[in-house]
Amino acid sequence: MPAVDGGEPPALTLPALTEGAELVGEFKNSGYREPAQLVSLPNRQLVRLPPLLFGVAKALHEHRDLAGGDVQQALDRVADAVSEEAGARLTAEQLVYVVDRKLAPLGVTTYSDGTPAKIVKADPWLALRFKVAVFPESFTWFIGGLFSWLFRPVVLAVMIAAFLVSEGWVLASRSMADALSLAIMNPVSILLVMALGVASCAFHEIGHATACRYGGVRPGTMGCGIYLVWPAFYTDITESYRLGRGGRLRADLAGVYFNAIFVIGLTLVYLQTGFEPLLVAVLYVNLEMIQQLLPTLRFDGYYIMSDLVGVPDLFKYIGPILKRALLRRPADARLNDLKRWPQVFVTLWVLTVIPMLVFQIGLITTQIPSLVAKDWWMMRRLAAEASAGAGALELLTSGLQILLLVLPLAGLALIFYGIGRRLVRWAVGYIRGPAPQPVPDA
Repeated sequence: MPAVDGGEPPALTLPALTEGAELVGEFKNSGYREPAQLVSLPNRQLVRLPPLLFGVAKALHEHRDLAGGDVQQALDRVADAVSEEAGARLTAEQLVYVVDRKLAPLGVTTYSDGTPAKIVKADPWLALRFKVAVFPESFTWFIGGLFSWLFRPVVLAVMIAAFLVSEGWVLASRSMADALSLAIMNPVSILLVMALGVASCAFHEIGHATACRYGGVRPGTMGCGIYLVWPAFYTDITESYRLGRGGRLRADLAGVYFNAIFVIGLTLVYLQTGFEPLLVAVLYVNLEMIQQLLPTLRFDGYYIMSDLVGVPDLFKYIGPILKRALLRRPADARLNDLKRWPQVFVTLWVLTVIPMLVFQIGLITTQIPSLVAKDWWMMRRLAAEASAGAGALELLTSGLQILLLVLPLAGLALIFYGIGRRLVRWAVGYIRGPAPQPVPDA
């Protein structure tokens, strides 16, 4: 860490790449004006660096064998290597400044006095929380290999055609209303539909892992967490950023594609058995697919938009765009870093999504009193029915239904809390002015 003013300057050492960090290289098809380079931190988080900073990190890694020798000579050699590659002169003193003020605070390298850097953990808005890895990378790699044949072009085309035929037949020739009424009257059917919905979500995540392996990169851990207040599965597909735009979009869409395959399987089983609750499960999976394709919250649709334009985190541009659009302030550096088309795309996304969210939240807010009253009445009725039935199955079914009634209210409260906290931060930032703070981009 650099010396405090008035104190003795610390002894210099040759900075090194943080143990476990990896130089990934170019962020292909990015939306940035300046070619972006990626570094993977030990926690698999990606940091986007401009070419000069990436060149410094790369030169330090390539000259790591000089550690332990003459420090000044080693710094001069690294600075010469960076200067030759960058085409601009960089001195040893400037190299130390870049390391201590730029790279080390991001967790990419150690400080010039040998102090290890703290790994900066990104805190994106509306991200998955309390994640618990259930299956290791070795499992996701193995399971991805089992299903990778589903991405062969011929198989892909057949599966999409079969899904469209299944959807058309189920929706056009079957009565969903009758299937729903039969399922609601039978606790076993409700549990079966919910179990199939969970299985579809798990298969969705296998799709993401499989797409990574098919593209030639290694999927990360697979587990579960809390999104707002709802339990959710996840698969770490950070390595997909090594791929081009096509590979990243394939990884984004793979979950919905596997949901479609799940629908095909349910339809085939229904054809063999005629079991009506399976039609409700088909409807349930369809709703999951629609939800995943929404571009508002951090579902697959959001990441599709992000990878389509080549900008990793769209939410961080909400503040700059609203300041420019509503307060007529000049575009800040984050917007100017984007190419023309990505900047227009992100602006349209923000100006479309934010009013939609505000309208939806406002509409829900006006209905909160009646929603709470109806939920309370329904919960009391379910509790009374469960007590009257006195069976374990009835108790379990009623408990799950009560939980499903409570979660949306809790999620709404959490959304309000998050929005309020962000608004306070933006207001404080607007009053105080921008404070430079190195934060990982991806």
